[in-house]
Amino acid sequence: MQPQSDILDLVSEARARGEPFAIATVVRTVSVTAAKAGAKAIVLADGSISAGWIGGGCARGAVLKAAHEAIRDGQPRLISIQPEDLLDVKQVKPGEQKDGIFYARNMCPSQGTMDVFVEPVLPRPHLIIFGASPVAVALADIAGRMGFFITLCAPAADRPAFGVVDRNIDGFDLPAGVASGDFIVIATQGRGDSAAMKAVLGVTARYIGFVGSTKKFAALRRDFEVSGLAVAAMDDIRSPAGLDLGSITPDEIALSIVAEMIEVRRRGQRHA
Repeated sequence: MQPQSDILDLVSEARARGEPFAIATVVRTVSVTAAKAGAKAIVLADGSISAGWIGGGCARGAVLKAAHEAIRDGQPRLISIQPEDLLDVKQVKPGEQKDGIFYARNMCPSQGTMDVFVEPVLPRPHLIIFGASPVAVALADIAGRMGFFITLCAPAADRPAFGVVDRNIDGFDLPAGVASGDFIVIATQGRGDSAAMKAVLGVTARYIGFVGSTKKFAALRRDFEVSGLAVAAMDDIRSPAGLDLGSITPDEIALSIVAEMIEVRRRGQRHA
């Protein structure tokens, strides 16, 4: 079994790579079990254990299943792996949840009990902001406080208007490696609208929003069509971006956009 210090180092490395994973920790054992309290393992999103150990096949399947579900919905789990006779005493079946505990059957001859806490560790959601408008500045501030990793795409001369962001891109080019789970907001507001929109056309992201009126968005679409660009991808862009809160000021508009992104991000977790 790897020393706990090594496991913690690997956790830090996985966090730095921005990979989703789960930490499985044995918190209690009763009778004979292969792993003992304190044993840890890092479980990746594909269901593999990248480091550590939490026992053999008696516990492995149930823990990997719980880790996969925890990564999917972002919620921690306490799983209790018990022999069938103890499950019968508690009147629970394998796979059921009762009083916040998920139960699984230990089918090994040892017939021990093992409780494992599974904690998902998810990367910060990535927000790419185009532009340096007052809405863009407010958006970077509010979204940053909500835990988003902020990439700013704007001319270098406009950066002093912003507070601290995680990454800067000079101009209106997308950063490399945009993922399907990323969030993108075009907040150029008249200064680089066309360049920013062209940069995101055809990009697959979880959320793409345009800060501007429906009329302005339609005008951009017409210009692109005349230029021979494929504009079908614009159908998936939210314009105007943000929930309809009656927002007027830049701060209010930014808040409505962050609220909409959070709603999109948490939608799967609410119904999981």
